[in-house]
Amino acid sequence: MLSNLKTDLPASIVVFFVALPLCLGIALASGAPLFSGLIAGIIGGIIVGFISGSSIGVSGPAAGLAAIVLTSIGSLGGYENFLLAVVLAGLIQICSGFLKAGIVAYYVPSSVIRGMLAGIGIIIVIKQIPHFFGYISPVNTDFTLANIFKFITPGSLIIGIVSLILILFWDNILSKKAKIFTIVQGPIVAVILGILFYLVTISSDTLRISSKLLVSIPVPKNISSFLGQFTAPNFSLIFSSDIWIVAFTIALVASLETLLCVEATDKLDPNKNITPTNRELVAQGVGNVFSGLIGGLPITQVIVRSSANIQSGGKTKLSSILHGFFLLISIMTIPGLLNLIPLSVLASVLFIVGYKLAKPQLFLKMYNLGWNQFLPYISTVLGIVFIDLLYGVGIGMIIGLAATLVNTYRNSHDLKITNQNQANEKTVLTLAEEVTFLNKGAIFKDLQNIKENTVLTIDITKTKYLDYDLVDVFENFKSNSKDKGITIEIKTKEKTFTDPKNFSNIIYKQ
Repeated sequence: MLSNLKTDLPASIVVFFVALPLCLGIALASGAPLFSGLIAGIIGGIIVGFISGSSIGVSGPAAGLAAIVLTSIGSLGGYENFLLAVVLAGLIQICSGFLKAGIVAYYVPSSVIRGMLAGIGIIIVIKQIPHFFGYISPVNTDFTLANIFKFITPGSLIIGIVSLILILFWDNILSKKAKIFTIVQGPIVAVILGILFYLVTISSDTLRISSKLLVSIPVPKNISSFLGQFTAPNFSLIFSSDIWIVAFTIALVASLETLLCVEATDKLDPNKNITPTNRELVAQGVGNVFSGLIGGLPITQVIVRSSANIQSGGKTKLSSILHGFFLLISIMTIPGLLNLIPLSVLASVLFIVGYKLAKPQLFLKMYNLGWNQFLPYISTVLGIVFIDLLYGVGIGMIIGLAATLVNTYRNSHDLKITNQNQANEKTVLTLAEEVTFLNKGAIFKDLQNIKENTVLTIDITKTKYLDYDLVDVFENFKSNSKDKGITIEIKTKEKTFTDPKNFSNIIYKQ
C-alpha cells in the first residue's frame, strides 16, 4: 500500500473533508448522538479498511440506515439498547460472509432497492426541515409547517440557504472548472462558512444562533475523559425478540447497501478491481461489532465517499484507512471547533444527499422502464415514507414478485397464425427458453382457441427447459384434437416431427 502513498494521501484528505460533515449529518438525521457518527466513520475507515478486500471502497455511517436508526432508538427504549442490535447485526453479517451469502443482493429486484433508497432519501429531507429552518419547539407546541415559520430562527435559515446554494454551485459548476474544487469539497467549505457566520453573528439579537441549534459533541479534557464519552451496549436485553428483529433488519439493509455500493465502485474503478463480496460482508460485520461496542452508528460501504476517493486518485485501501485516522485526530484535537457548526448547515448537506437518492429523474426513468419496474419501485417508496422501511420493502418485494409472475405468464410463448380463414390454416406456437408450470394456464388457453383442420407446429428450437406439466398439456391436447382434424408437429433443432407418438421422448431428447 505504501508504494501509492503519493496518490492515496491526497485522496484520503479529500475523503476526510467529505466524511466529516456527512458523519455528523447522518447522526443528526438518525436522531443519535452526533459523536456516534464520527465513531462510525473512524471504525469504517480504520478497521473495515484493513479487513476489506476493496481497493477504493470507503465505509462509514450510511444515509440509507438513518430511517431505521431513528425509529429503532425509540422503539427499543434507548440508544444503549439500540447499540446491542448493531453488535448482533455485525455478528449476523460475519456469519453471512462465511456462509458465502455475498450473492444475496442479486436476488432482490433492483426496482425495490432503488425504491428503498429513494424512500430513505425523502425521509432524510423531511426530517431535516426543522433543523434547516432553525425550529426550536416551544413547550406544548406541535410540530407543523405553520409552526416552523412561526418559530423560525433567521440566522439558521440564512446560513442554511447560503450553504445549500454554495454546495450546489460548487458541485455543478466550480468542480468542473479546476482540480482544486474537487480536492476541497463543497460541504467542508459550507461547514467553515457556517462556523464563521456563527462567530460573526454571536452578539446579534436577530441573527444569533442558539446553542441548541449547533453541533454538540463532548469536549474531552484529557485521555481519560475522552475514553469516558464512548457508550457501551445494554447486553441485558440480548434475549429480547425486538432487539433481534432490529438486528436482522440492520444486517439485511446494511448488507444490501454495501453490496450495491461494491458493484457501483467496481464499475467506477479505473483499474477494474473486483471486490470479494463475502469478504466484504465479514469486514462490514466486524466493523459493526466494534462500532456497536463503543457507541457508533451502523456501518456500510458508502458510494459518496467511495466515488470521492476514486475521483481524487485513490489507488489502495490506504486512503480509506488514513481518512479514518484523520477523523480520529479531529475529534481529539478540535471538538470545540466542531461544536460551532450550525445544524442548518448539516441539514443543507443532507438535503443534497436526500435529493441524490430520490431525484425526480429517477422516478421518470423507472416509469419509462415499464409498469413491471415502476410498480414495485413506487410501492416501495410509498410504503417506506408512509409506513416504515420494512413494510415498504416487503410490499415492494410482493408486488415485484407478482409483476414477475405476470411477465412469465405473458412471455412464455408466441402464437402466430398464417393463412388465416383458409382451408390450410397454420399455427406456430414458439416456446421461450424456459417454460414452467406458471405458463401452463396461458398456453392451455391458446391451445383451446385453435380452430379445426389446422396444422399446429410447436417450435421448441430455443427451449432449454420445459416443465413436465406442459408436456402433459400437449399430450392431452393431442388426444382431444383427433376429432377436430388438427395435425400436430414438433419442430426441434434437428428436425420436425409430424404426428408425434410420444411428446416426452422428443422434447427431453433435445
